[in-house]
Amino acid sequence: MTPEELTRPWPPPTPKPAERGAPPTPVPSAVPRRRLLRWAAVGAILVLLVWSVQGTGVSVGALIDGREGGLHLVRGFLHPDLSAAFLADVGSAVLQTVQISLTGLLLAAPLGLAGALLIAGNVGAPGWLRGSARAGAAFLRGVPDLLWALLFVATIGPGPAAGALAIAVHGAGLLAKLGAEQLEAIDPAPVEAVRLTGTGRAATAVLAIIPQARAGLASLLLYQWECNLRTSTVIGFVGAGGIGQELAISLRLFRYDELSTLILAVLAMILLVDQLSRVIRRRMGAAT
Repeated sequence: MTPEELTRPWPPPTPKPAERGAPPTPVPSAVPRRRLLRWAAVGAILVLLVWSVQGTGVSVGALIDGREGGLHLVRGFLHPDLSAAFLADVGSAVLQTVQISLTGLLLAAPLGLAGALLIAGNVGAPGWLRGSARAGAAFLRGVPDLLWALLFVATIGPGPAAGALAIAVHGAGLLAKLGAEQLEAIDPAPVEAVRLTGTGRAATAVLAIIPQARAGLASLLLYQWECNLRTSTVIGFVGAGGIGQELAISLRLFRYDELSTLILAVLAMILLVDQLSRVIRRRMGAAT
């Protein structure tokens, strides 16, 4: 071994990539591709929005062409009909609307809560029964309440009964889904503790699941009542009774002064019920 080999460092230094004669392979950057996809998505959304606006025919020119009808409507709104006879009819229609909403809630609550118990995963219903309940609830809430009202009007005739049944059927589907979410959001520890004692599914639901979710379920029922009031106003246009039916009549006859009075009555009713529901929720929260 020569003196040069003895003084050479060991291990020998690794040559750098440049010294090997081969340049480093450039790593392709994903930033331009992501930017291109982002701009493509934005362009697709803009095209979709423009297509939607063109399909509906919304334009400033249409509003300008219809200004005469709009001004006539505004003049009627500024002079509501406050005669005693018409106010009596409005009061009767408001009371009927409240009756429709409460009856619909009364019929929907047991069906919806029963469906919620079957759908909730922590209750432990058999798979086939849980799937059937979920499909049934999806069907009930999937059919619009206005279509339910048309079906019941065709079946039993126009009037508040058709409106109450339409609200009940649609509301049952909503309560089943939202109620199941309330039941599944509880603390699982007490439920497991009760099950360890050998308690059955039904008793576990009554003793450990429903008591924890009762405040949320009660709040859900109050919210459903508010929705029933708004819905009963709309379904009245197809003959399902309530103040919506009076609105439809006044609108067809171009009695905008009566329409103004009815709209003010609807706003007052909804604001009053909303305030009442808020007070009840606050007291329930304080109690729990």
